[in-house]
Amino acid sequence: MSMKRTNVYADPEDLAIIKEAAKRRGISEAEIIRQGIHLAAMANRVWDEPLFSRTFAGPGRTLAKDEVRDVVADAAQRESGSGTAA
Repeated sequence: MSMKRTNVYADPEDLAIIKEAAKRRGISEAEIIRQGIHLAAMANRVWDEPLFSRTFAGPGRTLAKDEVRDVVADAAQRESGSGTAA
């Protein structure tokens, strides 16, 4: 991946923390800054596709508690094959 040079202003206290962390981790200050830029970019990215793209058959409304219980019970009966929930 090619890199592009840029200039930014940073708080001196933040830079001191980065300098200390770089020394402790044995990596360059620039690498820590690149990691931070990547995290910021990913946190602000707008994705083209939704995280969940599945659609589910249903009435198009929120089910009531008893409806959910009935659907789960029916599914459990179908899974067990015996007609009684385990």
